[in-house]
Amino acid sequence: MSAEPTSPGRLTFVGHASTLIELDGVRLLTDPVLRPRIAHLRRQVPLSDDSHTPPDAVLISHQHFDHLDLPSLRSFGPEMRIIAPRESLRLLSAQGFTRVEGVDIGDSLSVGPVLVTAVPAEHDGRRWPFRGRGDSIGFLVEGSRSVYFAGDTDIYDEMAIHLPDVDLALMPVWGWGHSLGPGHMDPEAAARATALIRPRLAVPIHWGTLYPVGMSRWRSHLLHRPPQEFAEKVAGYSPDTEVRVLSPGESTGIGPVA
Repeated sequence: MSAEPTSPGRLTFVGHASTLIELDGVRLLTDPVLRPRIAHLRRQVPLSDDSHTPPDAVLISHQHFDHLDLPSLRSFGPEMRIIAPRESLRLLSAQGFTRVEGVDIGDSLSVGPVLVTAVPAEHDGRRWPFRGRGDSIGFLVEGSRSVYFAGDTDIYDEMAIHLPDVDLALMPVWGWGHSLGPGHMDPEAAARATALIRPRLAVPIHWGTLYPVGMSRWRSHLLHRPPQEFAEKVAGYSPDTEVRVLSPGESTGIGPVA
């Protein structure tokens, strides 16, 4: 599915929390996981041929292995611009990345004509089994359109305050296994969060991509059902929001120019 001719940008769901946001000539890649396997998790869908095309910047929401994958980042080279929580600076710099910019909630950076702002996320983002802090953030990307990338988060009441007037919300609706731990949203919670934000368009992410090795036939409906449940719930909670369910590798226009 390609972008509409009148759209100022395009969104590609690469898989899990990896998305490619193309807006006003800028390409931003979120939480890239571009390998067939991470530890005990196997990718269940193929990667597109252009998955390793370097973006203008990479946005990292937190340090969990399924969001900050060092081999995937290395595929872009050490000079790739990476925007990540400030607590990730030591880890990424120690791995040889030379253009890492740490941000706290509320910080904004420009990538070409696009403004990228760190927004809150309710999630423990430390890199287990290591100790210490590990903050999680989401990102608000603003140009001729606005895009909210949630990363990993639970629902929180201030979402409506931090995310006013969003055109596109990328909402996590599941995870990588048969259950969810704290700091995640299932389809119901993601739909309630969407009702707080009230974006014009919502795309469910964080589903259908990674599953434990040898378990893909056990409760395999979890690879397919969560985004459909999310769409059904959003229709009830916030019927003015359009939901587009993209399979990993599919793209859609961010929206027509007003």
